[in-house]
Amino acid sequence: MSASPLPGMGATISKQAPAPTPSEFAGALVTITDRAATKAKDILSTKGQPDSLLRVFVVGGGCSGYQYGMSIAPEVEAEDEVIETDDGVRIVIDRESKPMIAGAEIDYVEDLMKSGFTIYNPNAVSSCACGSSFQGADGGGTPRACN
Repeated sequence: MSASPLPGMGATISKQAPAPTPSEFAGALVTITDRAATKAKDILSTKGQPDSLLRVFVVGGGCSGYQYGMSIAPEVEAEDEVIETDDGVRIVIDRESKPMIAGAEIDYVEDLMKSGFTIYNPNAVSSCACGSSFQGADGGGTPRACN
């Protein structure tokens, strides 16, 4: 299965390190703003995959230790968690990413400096100016130099 990166998120990268053991989380796993949901639906439709899902994941790397990624997922894989929003966007998150992204909000930003999906993550204790890399409370991941 091949994953297509979404605008504003760079290339899809492969998993490098196992995630910490999942902790209990009482709230919504992730939420998505109306602006981001509209953009996700537009992208899926433009790519001819309106029934596909938006895969959101976290992997080791980036300038702060962990890096966000997004891709189009044509189907749900074993142990994925699926979130179906009221406006019809289906988000899929793998088991390893779940504890590092629990409670996050996905937004779409379009201004003079950049445009793309942005993730506001309550689990990030620090992040890089690039906006797609963060450090979690566990201090895991291997930071890389900013490009």
